[in-house]
Amino acid sequence: MPRDDMLKLLFSSWGAEWGTAALVFAVSAAVGRFAAEGMNTLQWCGAITAVLASITAAVAVRVWKPEAAKVRVED
Repeated sequence: MPRDDMLKLLFSSWGAEWGTAALVFAVSAAVGRFAAEGMNTLQWCGAITAVLASITAAVAVRVWKPEAAKVRVED
């Protein structure tokens, strides 16, 4: 696959949706692993923040729909 096609796929809406889904999965797995070993209160706060941030990114990618720019040309 040529490099340009790979970059287009990576930076497309499809790539963004699957990338953020993978991010949510990876962060949740990491938090779960460290939670199983035991965490203190500060670590729990950081873990919750990381999970919420990854979910927020995933929702933002799926909800945000860019609109065409409206340009007014005056003669």
